Amino acid sequence: MVERFLINSLSNNAQNFATHWKDKIRQLDHLKHYNALSDIELINMNSPIYPLMARRLEHELELSELGKFFINQGKDRMRRNFAISETIYGISLSERTVIEYIMDNFVHDEPFKMYATMGVVTQVADFFLLGCFYIIKGFLEETCIHMSTHSEVPKEILKKYFKDDFFEDN
Repeated sequence: MVERFLINSLSNNAQNFATHWKDKIRQLDHLKHYNALSDIELINMNSPIYPLMARRLEHELELSELGKFFINQGKDRMRRNFAISETIYGISLSERTVIEYIMDNFVHDEPFKMYATMGVVTQVADFFLLGCFYIIKGFLEETCIHMSTHSEVPKEILKKYFKDDFFEDN
């Protein structure tokens, strides 16, 4: 029941979740790149996450599709000169927005309902943990590409400091 209600809420109210996220961003002066954007830009930037999470909770989203979405988010943030720390903080605020919604709407005194709620919170946390993994991957890949094309850093140096699967060994 908790999971079904959350899935419907995430699918149908993405703008509301994104608006709450935007409000959290606005409270934090140190998120300067996010705060330089307009309210509409912030809401549009964040709103696609929630229907995606709903699809993941319904087991209708493959891991590769989830990875592609968040890798692209990481690449976008790097191209727009966001710090990776600010980017990860931003995604953690998305997670907090969803968990606060769950806690406000589904905390019960009945053990079975509380257990079900904890299970959904765990799934939400797993979604955002994977999101962070892929955002960092995309951010670092874009950084590596940028360094190799604009700074002419030798491939050997890049391989030394970017220990990921960005390079194909031929």
